[in-house]
Amino acid sequence: MSNVENVCPQVLRGVVREVRRLAADPPAGVKLLLRDNDLTDVVALIDGPADTPYAGGVFRVRLALGREFPASPPRAYFLTKIFHPNVSAAGEVCVNTLKRDWRPELGLGHALLAVRCLLIAPNADSALNAEAAALLRDRYDDYFARAKLYTDIHARPDHAHSAHSAHAHKQEYRDVEVNAEEGGEAGGESAESGEGAPRPKRERRAAGARDTRRILKRL
Repeated sequence: MSNVENVCPQVLRGVVREVRRLAADPPAGVKLLLRDNDLTDVVALIDGPADTPYAGGVFRVRLALGREFPASPPRAYFLTKIFHPNVSAAGEVCVNTLKRDWRPELGLGHALLAVRCLLIAPNADSALNAEAAALLRDRYDDYFARAKLYTDIHARPDHAHSAHSAHAHKQEYRDVEVNAEEGGEAGGESAESGEGAPRPKRERRAAGARDTRRILKRL
């Protein structure tokens, strides 16, 4: 659920600036998915680090900003299913950076890096998945094999990118539909008289919306 109405405009402006900066110059192994419908809900793709059971996977991660942000840390969730001692079955993440060690100046980029570092150095002492924590402590090879199996099944790169493409296409279709409605009433009379001008105008608007979406996705 959107929390935009509960966050002060000054904080939202700061979030916009940071999101744009992160999109243009993302942290290593992180790709921000730009969304303009809710600035308090940040989604990114995180590459699984090398030499871990998550290598080769791409994980969708969500940062949810509360009304007290940035005084309070964002809440982090894995949207991609993962076997990890510090990630609950519902995807909730437990990491000190987003708990007691949080400072307002750290920002969203640091939060995303903290989540990625958790894939490199899981902590069995602050577990949200007891089974994963027990395997990490006592039977590391079994932990590695189970985590890698989850990665191979749920974090395939084509799954992550296809989900993002489907979301982007849905947004693009909605823009085209709205633009067509805006031009429909004004162009009705000319269309009935056989003039073709209104249709190209609507098509130009639709093409402009598509171009804007493509630019945002490349940022």
